[in-house]
Amino acid sequence: MVLGILTAIAACPAIIGTTEAVRQGQKQNAREKHRGLKTNLAVACSRVTKAGREIDGCEVVLSENKLYLNVPSEEFPDGHPEDHPFAGYFLPYPDHDWGRQGEGMVSTISNDPPQLNWIYVDRDTCEVKHGNRAESEHHIIGPWDVTKMDRRVMLTGWEGFMAVRYGPGEWALYFDVDDNGLKGIVPEDMTRMEVELVRRERRQERMSNEPAGGAGVDADTEAKTSEDDDDA
Repeated sequence: MVLGILTAIAACPAIIGTTEAVRQGQKQNAREKHRGLKTNLAVACSRVTKAGREIDGCEVVLSENKLYLNVPSEEFPDGHPEDHPFAGYFLPYPDHDWGRQGEGMVSTISNDPPQLNWIYVDRDTCEVKHGNRAESEHHIIGPWDVTKMDRRVMLTGWEGFMAVRYGPGEWALYFDVDDNGLKGIVPEDMTRMEVELVRRERRQERMSNEPAGGAGVDADTEAKTSEDDDDA
């Protein structure tokens, strides 16, 4: 009897340690689960100016190998129909391991057929762009990560994103690589605003004409995106 009690007492620290390790692993998995979820991106601009109000909350879209802001207009209240909304997630970039600093980031560029591109920053122009591996690998491809509390997007460990106005209702996304307000990169007379990139959960839409109680969506539909892009 005494031996059994002593054995139980001796085993308690190991049991407690194992339980704590399992709990920590579960918490870590919950924290990291969001990284693989496909989300949209929007910009937040805290500047109380006409330009700041114009772009605050705008969705990020892909068009002609670059990332732009979807600024509503009278002609296109829902944005330009040829633009593709950012819908992406974090993914390890081939032959790169940044450890806890982050990963690469991808987005769909079309829904049919599903296709992915890498998101990167052009070293020469500081523009945020998208492309395949050959187009992106010589530029700033990561590490991409998020802030711990609000999960705003970061690149190389900080938030240096800026929106640059090309013309009425046309804003492109840049990254201030040298932290100098894009000095020497864009003309001084072009409006530029510091912005934050915010991940937003994608709106869930019905994928079938069947009644709500009918068959579910094929789980392989989304998974095919990474398989169909040979360059990603």
